Amino acid sequence: MGPFDLPTDSIQVVTTPIAADHKNQAFGYTNALLDLVPVLKQPILHFWTMQPTVIMGLKDKRLPELPAAINAVQRYGYDYVLRNSGGLAVVADGGVLNVSLFSPLTTPALSVDAAYAQMAQLVAAAWPELSLKHYEITRSYCPGDYDLSVDGLKIAGIAQRRSPHSLVTMLYLSVTGDQAMRGSLIRSFYQAGLGNHPNDWNFPDVDPAVMTTTAALCHQPLTVDDAEQRFITACSTAGLRVGRAKLAAMMAEPRFITSLDRATAQMARRQPRLTAK
Repeated sequence: MGPFDLPTDSIQVVTTPIAADHKNQAFGYTNALLDLVPVLKQPILHFWTMQPTVIMGLKDKRLPELPAAINAVQRYGYDYVLRNSGGLAVVADGGVLNVSLFSPLTTPALSVDAAYAQMAQLVAAAWPELSLKHYEITRSYCPGDYDLSVDGLKIAGIAQRRSPHSLVTMLYLSVTGDQAMRGSLIRSFYQAGLGNHPNDWNFPDVDPAVMTTTAALCHQPLTVDDAEQRFITACSTAGLRVGRAKLAAMMAEPRFITSLDRATAQMARRQPRLTAK
């Protein structure tokens, strides 16, 4: 096994900023890269950012006043999109870096907990000055067992998906920007979405004060480009051979482009049900 318990000692890297009018591509890439990994036979580190968008999880569809929740999001000047996995809403914008680590499944397959730990190790290597802990920050947005925090303040959340032959562990990292506003946005989303209904679905009671950014913790200006470079440096320092050319060539092939277009269209078909009234 390679560094970070990866199946090889090499990794391919790709960066794909998602344009506002192509928001469904964010998870179209996830599906298409999951299919590409067994062909590439190397792990992939995918960095992506979005224009201001609330990314909803499948559970959020249960909000009894979903159109009102969407209206609340739009009042903040944010768009919305539904991802094809469980969990709850998170925020994406120019100060949030999304990091997806794809890997071919080994035999035996990496356990769910081990995959989460793998991403946590990568984050810790990229941010060695931070004393990271992983446990649920219950009043954050999208709380989970692998919330990453420093002194009780959450900076990142982790999720994962599997296909028959590959695994992706997905991280959002709040790098810079107004994290209190992001928390208020998601609090408003759930308050509007629940209305006067009882919270039978255990949606989080978000407290914006329990989350922060890496820039605030490091007491220095940081950009998502800085954060991306930290991850790449962490991979190189750990002994991984980092490349881009092989993956870029495969992503330029008609096979991948067709796969991406198909996956993006599938994501787009999920969205009309969410149109606000």
